[in-house]
Amino acid sequence: MTQTTADSPARRQRAQLRERTLRTDQWWRYPLVTFLIFTAFLVYSFWAIFDTDYYVSPYHAPFTSPCLATSCPEGARLFGWAPFGDWYTLPPGFLILALPAGFRFTCYYYRKAYYRGFWLSPPACGVGEPHGRYTGESRFPLILQNVHRYFFYAAILIGAILTYDAVKALVAKPNGLGSWILIVNAALIVAYTLSCHSCRHITAGRLNHFSRHPARYRAWTFVSKLNAKHQELALASMFSVMGADLYVRLVAKGIVAFPFA
Repeated sequence: MTQTTADSPARRQRAQLRERTLRTDQWWRYPLVTFLIFTAFLVYSFWAIFDTDYYVSPYHAPFTSPCLATSCPEGARLFGWAPFGDWYTLPPGFLILALPAGFRFTCYYYRKAYYRGFWLSPPACGVGEPHGRYTGESRFPLILQNVHRYFFYAAILIGAILTYDAVKALVAKPNGLGSWILIVNAALIVAYTLSCHSCRHITAGRLNHFSRHPARYRAWTFVSKLNAKHQELALASMFSVMGADLYVRLVAKGIVAFPFA
């Protein structure tokens, strides 16, 4: 028997299929739907970054929160701060875009989704792929996926800020539909963030004796329950943040009348 090593060509390639697919079901629906949904989200995100109607008191569109430039409306600035100075030549959303985008882009669920939906690597289990070589996430650029755990801390901060925005809107306008839309969005964003695999590991993943750390064990148990719904929370929070952002912009543009907002 020929022994293969970790660096041998046999170990660097996917298992080869003689047939195009071993599946008899409509396996192509998942990557196709994923491609369409993610493409729509990316198109909307790109438009939202350049749209200037992102704030109408007391509502702040999530895609541009926190707003940290002097070009931001005074009520939209986080605690009145404007640490990035006069960035009027760039949309304020560019200043914080990398934090939530980096967290989602490196998320384990999103990796599986866009690897299948965009790169067809592989498009589905038991289906051949067009790539002849496979290196996994061991080389550039995919080795950068390992920074996910650091984006987790940034995502916690963003979740806290969106929660602050939602609570502030609820206090100012408790009967406003927009206030409750922002509350639901903040809850889903925080739940998705806490359901992250990195959060589960940070909470108590490296402990050898749970009995010696009962508080961390209880926290780990809670996070583990959320982690079981990570995929569902990832999708729900993606739709909620886009929906909440669009709603605020419609109110700011006057398309949705404030008496009903």
